[in-house]
Amino acid sequence: MLTIHCGNAKFEHIQAIFFDKNGTLEDSEVYLRSLGQKAARLIDAQIPGIGEPLLMAYGINGNTLDHRGLMAVASRRETEIATAAYIAETGRGWFESLKVARQYLDEAEKYTNTTPAPLFPGTLEVLQYLSSAGLKLGILSAAPTAEVKDFVVRYQLTDYIQAQIGVDEGLSKPDPALFIHACQVLGVEAKHTLMVGDSVGDMQMARHAQAAGCIGITWIDKPDNVQGADVVIHRLDEIQITSQ
Repeated sequence: MLTIHCGNAKFEHIQAIFFDKNGTLEDSEVYLRSLGQKAARLIDAQIPGIGEPLLMAYGINGNTLDHRGLMAVASRRETEIATAAYIAETGRGWFESLKVARQYLDEAEKYTNTTPAPLFPGTLEVLQYLSSAGLKLGILSAAPTAEVKDFVVRYQLTDYIQAQIGVDEGLSKPDPALFIHACQVLGVEAKHTLMVGDSVGDMQMARHAQAAGCIGITWIDKPDNVQGADVVIHRLDEIQITSQ
């Protein structure tokens, strides 16, 4: 087991670290904003007048993405349900509304996936450093599992990431049972595992699961986005191994 040091915080007896994907390892702001804008335009073309309310719901204002908003932190299923709720307000039935939401979110994803989001600077090096020290590493994301797996393959992280966990049906952030399940996949206990993420949901999930610690990262210098963190960092390389 290792001791991890971040800023003025020290976490002892650590065996594993889970990372969120969007906004933590992946610089996804432009991608997520484009996804929401494209989906809103497609749906507005079919249901005039719904585009602007959808953008507000997604947390998109012009060229700004609210990192606490729906598009930034919700699972795909939650985004579908929220989108369908706005569609249903126009008088369409619920199942039709869900179908429309899923269809156009799928189309928007096909469009935006042609320009995938990049890794944040230093991400690969940090994962290599932590893995080489013997830590088990995983990704625990609100994105679909297939998207997490594609991300790991695209950036050649397979040698470092031992658990690739997304949200499909069932458990979602901030349910602590999701974190406990992820720890079981890695074969570790929550009390020996850290969570690194960029949202309040990441912090709440890990804290309620009695994780060893919650590290909030804010590349955009907005610590309010990670309220509840034991320590807030601004770069991944602030995570340091101090002893063995």
